[in-house]
Amino acid sequence: MQEPETNLSTVERLITAFSDLVWGTPLLVLLLGGGIFFLFYSRLLHIRYLRHAIRILTGRYDNPLEEGQINHYQALSTALAATVGMGNISGVAIAIAVGGPGAIFWMWVSAILGVTTKYFTCTLAVMFRGRDSRGEIQGGPMYFIVEGLGRKWRPLAVFFSLMGMIGVLPMFQANQLTQAIRDVVLVPAGLQTGFASNLVSGLVFSSLVALVIFGGIKRIGKVTGRMVPFMVILYVLSVLYIIFSNPDKILPGLALIFRDAFTAGSVLGGSLGALVITGVRRGAFSNEAGIGTAPMAHGAAKTSEPVREGLVAMLGPVVDTIIVCTMTALALIITGVWNSGESDGITLTADAFQAGIPGAGAYLLTLCVTIFAISTMLAFPYYGTKCFSFIFGARYSALYKWFYILSIPLGATATLGAVISIIDSAYALMAFPTMISALLLSPHVVRASRDYFRRLDQSRRTDRGKSAGS
Repeated sequence: MQEPETNLSTVERLITAFSDLVWGTPLLVLLLGGGIFFLFYSRLLHIRYLRHAIRILTGRYDNPLEEGQINHYQALSTALAATVGMGNISGVAIAIAVGGPGAIFWMWVSAILGVTTKYFTCTLAVMFRGRDSRGEIQGGPMYFIVEGLGRKWRPLAVFFSLMGMIGVLPMFQANQLTQAIRDVVLVPAGLQTGFASNLVSGLVFSSLVALVIFGGIKRIGKVTGRMVPFMVILYVLSVLYIIFSNPDKILPGLALIFRDAFTAGSVLGGSLGALVITGVRRGAFSNEAGIGTAPMAHGAAKTSEPVREGLVAMLGPVVDTIIVCTMTALALIITGVWNSGESDGITLTADAFQAGIPGAGAYLLTLCVTIFAISTMLAFPYYGTKCFSFIFGARYSALYKWFYILSIPLGATATLGAVISIIDSAYALMAFPTMISALLLSPHVVRASRDYFRRLDQSRRTDRGKSAGS
């Protein structure tokens, strides 16, 4: 019985080592350097139209007759369902447990740059849309690589799609949801836990997900459109209660994040570089800017104006990392559980909720986690199916959905270290083709932006002139 455990730990060490390798300096330079390039190259033009982005989101510019599958709000909801999830709860806990509070600062940096990165990549997702084998319009990195850079770049698009099929597997969500139910519900009730109970949980989750994902993006968009606002509000109110129950600890908590951001302390061997990588790594897992998943959702929006979808998309990192991740981090720091050294992942956040809301906190978090995890598991198969269809054809897309569903029990029964290393590795390998192609195609985004904002400003001046004349 000992030998399989040794083999398993060896495999896990190899997966972790590969994940650490691909998340090295080259990728860090590509994500952060690429974000800085987009920031200066755009001259912050899109940032000035934040109010316009919110108006687009409210449906003011929706046109059901335009090409696409879902409206602007549903596109953002689908993208947020994939990003506002376990990365904001478990991901933040893992970042602090591994790198200390300073890792959150580098998550912020990643998100700030991610705002512009998402604007560029999601504008490209609509600008260079293609059609799948069924003739249905599609968007995403694999399509803007081929349609924007040319057919000779198809191998890069295929590589992205292969990694995308792995990166969007729901193993992390299934793993952490199973852990939450086990630690908060089953163990306190005195019920036996282990491989069998984890497998049962995984099978139940996979059945629920299957009921929705075979309905396609329209059904996913409707379901996530209803779930995302509820889950965000519920989680935000819970965390705000914990934070403002300890108002005297808020400023010291924020100060700790800034202080540790550049000292690294004793974590990660005191290496600032390792701390930056940890923050950016978890930031990418949280908001996925530069990874390439969100452009697949935003590429399905009903619009003929690529810039509009880019404006909507740039709101994502603000919500999921700047707001939600910061609140989670403050809850962990304020309650003091972050340096307990006894828990990791979702269990650490559950400890914070239990400390901040005694009696009900852990159960409230479990409810939030369930909604977060299920909504993410509903959004991810759309991405994986698009990647699969790009390579093998849309008529075989159901095969990927079955593969996706079967991976849920696998994630529920695997170790957290193995699961997160697999997903991290895939995310890293997805980022290379996404960022390289976005950088090469960035002049198209800048030209389209100038044209769109010129027409928008001219329209506003005309409207004001008519109002003054009347």
